[in-house]
Amino acid sequence: MKKLVLFIGIGLLFACGEKEELQVGQKTTMKVQTVFNAGTVVKGEVINAKFKVTNTGEYPLVIGSVTPSCSCTVAEEPKEPIQPGESSEIIAQVNTDNLSAKKIQKMITIMANTDPSVTVLEIKGRIR
Repeated sequence: MKKLVLFIGIGLLFACGEKEELQVGQKTTMKVQTVFNAGTVVKGEVINAKFKVTNTGEYPLVIGSVTPSCSCTVAEEPKEPIQPGESSEIIAQVNTDNLSAKKIQKMITIMANTDPSVTVLEIKGRIR
């Protein structure tokens, strides 16, 4: 089993073509707009938030996890590393159907190979 995992891992490294090779411990930097203002929405509406993430460092940006603060929010991170100078998106959806408060404030925690390694994004708005 260990040989199979090693074989697959080596195959993936060589299959990447001209992309920069990932190495453990490489830290990079990113630029991301940390707040998405949905404005005023109608109860039951699904908020579609997009956060543009740009790798401003020298090494590939690897987003390890994107964790929403509650079950009404679903977030999706880029599957591939973001190369230096390139951008991608983190997409999040908030279902307002079961929210009882008039004010929306949902957090999404990103863990990546940046310093600091944790970045918090916010989706905010109001329910009418």
